[in-house]
Order: sequence, then C-alpha cells, then structure tokens
Amino acid sequence: MKKALVLALIGLSLAGCTQTEKGAGIGAVSGAIIGGAITGDVRGAAVGAAIGGVSGAVIGNVADQPGQCYYRDRYGRRYVDDCPRRY
Repeated sequence: MKKALVLALIGLSLAGCTQTEKGAGIGAVSGAIIGGAITGDVRGAAVGAAIGGVSGAVIGNVADQPGQCYYRDRYGRRYVDDCPRRY
C-alpha cells in the first residue's frame, strides 16, 4: 500500500511539469536506482542520478519539439535536427 501511495504522489508531482522536467526527473530516479543497484553504494547512486537526469532532460527537451530528433555525431556530441521524412 505504501509503495502505491508513493508512486501516486510521484505521478501527481510530475503532472504540471514540462517534458524536459519530466524527462530529467524520470532519468534521475532511474539512474539513481540503477547506479545504486550496480555499485551497491550511495556514490554510485549519485553518479547514476546525475547521468540519468542530464540524459532525461535532453531527451525530454526533444519531446517538446515535434518533428525534431536527437542524434550523435561521430565524435559523440549530441545535437537536435529535423527527423527524416517518411514517404
């Protein structure tokens, strides 16, 4: 019951956020869980939260821009450009 209540509160807290904020929040939580599970300590969870938050914000930002896609160039840099057209 407590888990369901916590999940409901998290869902309600994200209801008024932009896609970028939602992406950052979901990414940070997911990164913290994965980082903590893999390393077994708080430092791993903190690093996972930071990486997940930044990644989620970037992906959420693209979600606010219809017709835009998220890409990486051959040097690993991220950029946003028009999505390929489907005929």
